[in-house]
This record gives sequence, structure tokens and C-alpha cells, in this order.
Amino acid sequence: MAVTTDDLARTSLYDRHVALGAKFAEFGGWSMPLQYTGIVDEHTAVRERAGLFDVSHLGKASVTGPGARAFVDSCLTNALEKIGPGEAQYTLCCDESGGVVDDLIVYLRADDDLLLVPNAANNAEVVRRLAAAAPAGVEVRDRHRDFAVLAVQGPKSDEVLDALGLPTGHAYMSFAEATLDGVALVVCRTGYTGERGYELLVPWDDAGRVWDALLAAGSGFGIAPAGLGARDTLRTEMGYPLHGQDLSLDISPVQARAGWAVGWSKPAFWGRDALLAEKAAGPARRLRGIKARGRGIPRPGMAVSIDGAPAGTVTSGTFSPTLKQGIGLALLPPGVADGAEVQVDVRGRAEAFEVVKPPFVQPSTKES
Repeated sequence: MAVTTDDLARTSLYDRHVALGAKFAEFGGWSMPLQYTGIVDEHTAVRERAGLFDVSHLGKASVTGPGARAFVDSCLTNALEKIGPGEAQYTLCCDESGGVVDDLIVYLRADDDLLLVPNAANNAEVVRRLAAAAPAGVEVRDRHRDFAVLAVQGPKSDEVLDALGLPTGHAYMSFAEATLDGVALVVCRTGYTGERGYELLVPWDDAGRVWDALLAAGSGFGIAPAGLGARDTLRTEMGYPLHGQDLSLDISPVQARAGWAVGWSKPAFWGRDALLAEKAAGPARRLRGIKARGRGIPRPGMAVSIDGAPAGTVTSGTFSPTLKQGIGLALLPPGVADGAEVQVDVRGRAEAFEVVKPPFVQPSTKES
């Protein structure tokens, strides 16, 4: 059966998006704003000033109780020993074959208190797997609708939060607790655009007040509401993977060049044996950046060839508003060198692309 608008979940800010004239699209089972004034306008606002995203569709799950940190560390790929309380970490939930169930952020509040933010469509599956494996005393809870997530991204993001008295300047991948007009929230130095920015975890029912305050405070800094269309072009310019396209049950961290998010020396994590074997043998394909030499714009699923021979597939592709040319990510044979030319089948035309190492652009305020 076809999915209708009435079947889709909505964030607590849905009515505000309607009032702002948003165009909506389905994403992970949610009706989300795709754009307001236009993808290029919103993309440019984030690169040059500030953009405000509602990404409340992202999942949330808590893992609490004695041994919670050690338990999560034994399941997910990255090494939680690298971070301390008040810090966050990008990590992967894999299955035993080494495929990626989801990529997510772990916020470590304490050894017995962690908050996980998976992708929207995968939240229930991540919670299910963790709950099934949790030892006695460790509780895994689905918190999907307990919190909204608002992302302020761009070179003026500090000024926007400063105007509201919210914490700024803390280290990348760290977070601080704060209040705004009596609303308790968490200000995280994270984002998906490559620009300096923050993600705010806000109680679901209070998101409207915080959204309004951010737009009002940011009006003097050129803030603009931004939809998931701009979020996609921004992350593609950085070469950031999207689960379901660049990472999946069929695309492992080794293939996706995400081995930096794997604690290879850890004694246990889901998919460890398969990933170690693939790393040792070398993957049959790797995720690479491609940049148009002409006017071609790549899209997911397009075939890639080298000298007329099939070579791979585009996983993500778009028109770059910053570069004014087509860019993308593609799974290619591991021996293809940077600078090599490949051809992408764009609606029956063989368009020339150059293999490059992302990011495609260098944001002025990126920190890592």
C-alpha cells in the first residue's frame, strides 16, 4: 500500500513549518520540511551565516544502569574509552556479517547513563537489538518522542546562541546542560553540515518555544530555517555518509572508509570477526568521492564505468551549490587512484567525473 501524508509521523514543530511555507517530504517514516524558500538559499545561509534545522525525527534511546557504558562498548564499534562524561562519539551498530544496521551518536552522561541518537528509520531496530542483549540491571528505553532536536549550523551559530545566554565554545563533540526560559536542554557541539554548529536536545513539548527563540535571536545574524534538502547537499559537500545509501547492511564500515569509527583493538563488538577479516583481506570496493568535469549531476543508483567497463555505483549525488557542479560518492574498485577519470551514466549519457578525496569544500569554521 502507498504511504499517505496521514500515515507519516510529525514532529512537534509541524505547524510552525506549515506557517513558514515549508514543502514536505517523507523521510524515515516522518513528514519533514524539505525546503522553505529554496534548497540553494538555505544551503548558502548555513555556509555563510546560520541555518536552523528541525531534526527531531532522529531517534533517541537511553541506556542506563550499572555497567551501561561497558555494555554499549561491547556492542557498538567505536571505543567508548576514548571519551569521558560530557562528550559524544560517532559510532556504528553492525550485525554479525559486518553490515551496518545504523550509524549513530552516543552521548556519555556518566558510566551508568548514556543517550543514543540513531537515524529515524532505524531507532526501533537499534533499541530492539540493545534491549535483547542487555544484561540484568541495564535498561534500554526508546525515547524517540521524549526529545526534539534542533540544529543551529553555520559560522554565526555562536552569536545566535550567545544572544540567548546558551553555552558556546565548548569542544567539538562535547555537550553542556543549560536552561532557556525555564526549559532544560542540552547543547551539543555536533552537526551534519561541516560548519561550526550546535544541536540542541529539547523536551518534545517545549520545542516550539526554543525554535521561536532561536529564530528571533538569529534574525540579526541572517539565520534562516533550513530543510532536509539543504542538509543533504551540505553533508554531501563534506562527504559525510547517509545510512541506507553510503552505509547499509550491504556496505560495511571498511568499504565505506569508516574504519576510523571502529575500535579495532577492542575484544568485542557486533560484527568484529567479519570486519577484522575484511580489513585483513582488503575490501572489494571502497567509497570514493567523484566530481563532475562537465555538467553531469550524479544521483544514487547511477552506474559508474571506467573506459567503458562497469566499475561501480553512485551511492549519493547532488549539485553542489558551493562549487556549482555535480558531486557524489560512489563505490569503486579499491585500486582506482585519486585524479582518475570515471564515467557516470546520467540518463543515458556517459558524463566524465574525477575521483577525489572528500570533503569537496572546506568550510571556514569547521572544527574536528
